[in-house]
Amino acid sequence: MTLNMTSTIDKSEIEKFSRIADEWWNENGKFKPLHKFNPARIAYIRKKIEKHNEARSTKHEARSIKLLDIGCGGGLVAEPFARLGFDVTAIDASEKNITIAKIHAEKSGLKIDYRVNSAEEISGQFDVILALEIIEHVADVEKFIAACAKLVKQDGLIFIATINRNLKSLAFAKFAAEYVLKWLPAGTHDWKKFLKPSEINFCANACGLKLEELRGFNYNILTDEWKESDNIDINYTALFSKTCKDS
Repeated sequence: MTLNMTSTIDKSEIEKFSRIADEWWNENGKFKPLHKFNPARIAYIRKKIEKHNEARSTKHEARSIKLLDIGCGGGLVAEPFARLGFDVTAIDASEKNITIAKIHAEKSGLKIDYRVNSAEEISGQFDVILALEIIEHVADVEKFIAACAKLVKQDGLIFIATINRNLKSLAFAKFAAEYVLKWLPAGTHDWKKFLKPSEINFCANACGLKLEELRGFNYNILTDEWKESDNIDINYTALFSKTCKDS
């Protein structure tokens, strides 16, 4: 893949995740937290898509909804949505991640259009775009959000999930997760690259995107479960709709 001056790809971030790509589907491996997190997150996204369509009297069946998963890794989110019947395209800048994802999808009998691409390199229009735990790893946040805005259809939805930037997230999402609980390999995140909701919303508004809601997900150590929450101090999902046509 050829990088250009407008690329949002941070090669050091891609190399970091490529080194542990073989771990994607090991539920007790380095991506164990994502496997635990997935059910709550997927349930939330599915619920918002359904409500969005119902509010607009849109009678789309899942198979007619084109969904793009940006920064798909090994396919931990792409596969569940493919099982639900969505028309899934999934991209990642790491060739190794895509190779792992393709092999697993084939073994699972799932049809997913996997591509080695970045957000600004892919073309097409999608009803739903997922950018989950990717924006804190890109080289240029503004260009990344602008690329997402171009890819989503008018009145489509964009889900951007990331980690807030404050002292609480530094303590829990960085030091506790990586060095105490060891949920993630040390050095997975750079706290300075975490983004406040206001920062994402500022860039999104400039691209004709409207913030619909912010939701957090909290971990209950007693039940070993993640649940949707109003608390966005540590992690949050920003849901945007496209309100303006591309200029």
